[in-house]
Amino acid sequence: MYRIVSSRLVGGSGIVVIALIAVAAVTTSKAEAASASGSGGAGAIPVSGSAASHPALSDLATITAALPGDRVTARMLDRKVIESAEAALRAVTHRVKRSSHADALRTAFQAYYNYRYANPDAVRKPFLYYVDMGLDNRTARGYVFDMDQLTVIEGPFTVAHGRGSARTRDAVPSSFSNRPGSNATSLGLYLGQETYSFNGKLAGRRYSAVGLRMRGESGDFNGAARARGIVAHGAPYVTAAGAGRSEGCPAMEMDRARRLLPMIANGGVVFIYSPNDSRWLSNDPWILDG
Repeated sequence: MYRIVSSRLVGGSGIVVIALIAVAAVTTSKAEAASASGSGGAGAIPVSGSAASHPALSDLATITAALPGDRVTARMLDRKVIESAEAALRAVTHRVKRSSHADALRTAFQAYYNYRYANPDAVRKPFLYYVDMGLDNRTARGYVFDMDQLTVIEGPFTVAHGRGSARTRDAVPSSFSNRPGSNATSLGLYLGQETYSFNGKLAGRRYSAVGLRMRGESGDFNGAARARGIVAHGAPYVTAAGAGRSEGCPAMEMDRARRLLPMIANGGVVFIYSPNDSRWLSNDPWILDG
């Protein structure tokens, strides 16, 4: 008989997966009975100690991962996420110059793979734009990774945070919000959507830059991104020496935005991290438990 180690499913998807487990269990019982009676003919069902002999079990992680919108933490899927994240860490950690926390990049990579395996049709590009908001805005804290090739496309580079997230211009952001009008950075995972011509104003002068609309995928932490107008975009107040403050957008240098944002559009992922919000770290749906 086969036994699933453990699974924890939410939403209506549990019915589907439980049914598959039940079918697999019945099939195994029939196979054991046939083996015990010595039938062993061409029509006999082989019995094996591996879940690979039963598609319902071997495909469980794939089936589970394809259920959109649910937080799936079956142990077998967690293990796949962890293994992928650790491989990525081994490949690129030496290129990440500074981190605000020892687990910053690990958290980002685990969340990325957790989301990607659960939403394979949504993640159509392998690029991850990662920002460590545990660092101040004078420190280069942004990267774009190729998560298929496990390479750094660009980074580190300076990135702006929302003026509602820090009391002074150059402080480390410590307050994060999904509330309209807060002008604060929102933590969590975003799906890159379409690019467009972003229009802003600095010191009374208008400017245009490449903008990237993003869909917040971390529920109450960033789900209002589109309604708030939170986008990635180029901005003249972001330079190699430091970044000014935005209205909540992870803005980058103008030329860099022209190079990178079209790459992330329509299926890339953005992840904004901070070690300074324990509620987010404990409740974001894509961050693995413990």
